[in-house]
Amino acid sequence: MEEERVIGTVSRVNNYIKRLLDSKPVLNNIWVKGEISNYKRHSSGHIYLTLKDEGSVLKAVMFRGAAQALDFEPTDGTMVIAHGRISVYEAGGSYQLYIEDMTLDGIGDLYREFEKLKAKLSEEGLFDEQFKKPIPKFPKTIGVATAPTGAAVRDIINVITRRYPMAEILIYPTLVQGVGAKESIVSAIEYFNATKSCDTLIVGRGGGSIEDLWAFNEECVARAIFASEIPIISAVGHETDFTIADFVADFRAPTPSAAAEVSVPASDELYRLLDIYKVRMNKSVNTKIDGYRRMLSRLTPRNPQDKINELSQKLDMRIQTLEQVYKLNVNEKKRKIAEFCAKLDALSPLKTLTRGYSIAIGDNGTVLREKEDFAKNMEFKLRVRNGDVDCIVK
Repeated sequence: MEEERVIGTVSRVNNYIKRLLDSKPVLNNIWVKGEISNYKRHSSGHIYLTLKDEGSVLKAVMFRGAAQALDFEPTDGTMVIAHGRISVYEAGGSYQLYIEDMTLDGIGDLYREFEKLKAKLSEEGLFDEQFKKPIPKFPKTIGVATAPTGAAVRDIINVITRRYPMAEILIYPTLVQGVGAKESIVSAIEYFNATKSCDTLIVGRGGGSIEDLWAFNEECVARAIFASEIPIISAVGHETDFTIADFVADFRAPTPSAAAEVSVPASDELYRLLDIYKVRMNKSVNTKIDGYRRMLSRLTPRNPQDKINELSQKLDMRIQTLEQVYKLNVNEKKRKIAEFCAKLDALSPLKTLTRGYSIAIGDNGTVLREKEDFAKNMEFKLRVRNGDVDCIVK
């Protein structure tokens, strides 16, 4: 005899499972310890998150009324003890923890590791503004280190192509999550620096949990970014939280799309500015030309001979001035020479001889002044006004 099949709808199945879980007292008043991940506070005030440990994850929700009573702000990586009930969300076909109240149970291991590395690198100066390189305004090539597939790379390509189509885009396929991700990111940064193949480098990925983004919190990635000679824009898809890469990078963009916008100018805006500069330049040139025309119009035509005659007259006047100066100088020199001659004549010994005096001069030309200078039979000369007389002492 064929067994009769019982066929139920999806809704009936989910409802049945919900009633089974709701009937278990242990699940209606349960305490769960775990680390918060994928935390999100909805605009409605409800909180959605995942609790996890080393082996499993558990989805959870905390409605606005209970969330408002919290005395702390939950974040990814925070260890908590959540109290509530386990039930099924029928529309989604999944079971979850409906949290009624929640208390802190210390900080998660990842969060502690993050804060420790952040403090270490900050003390070393890797976050200092003085080391931030400016992002080029008009790059020729944009390098992108991210996963070769997914929304992040598509957003970057679309934005750059739309804003600045003359820029070349070089993509280095990179692991951004899981085993080998940190090494892959470092290799991408080192490749672009070794080849100097881009002007600006975008390093990042789309959003995710703290575990998904952890490669961008690794020390080796931070040091590779700091050592890069190429300006780096971090583009990890999370707007509220920061990774270590964000602190070290030359510019932090909240999303890959925002990074693409920062990396290139808007070509439409450039063309508009060029039009403005063109109008200003033409106006400036025309103003100068009009000014020169007015200056030329005020100049009267002149005969070249008039200019020659004018210069010739100036030359004659200068020659006359030079002649006058020369004559004055010559007369002054003559006057001074006559004055010097008169003084010399007044002081000359010959002037004394004209008055009847004479000078006795010995053989060696010395003047004999004293009686003792003379000896018997000594020959000497006696100089008078008009010559010398040979003499001998008797």
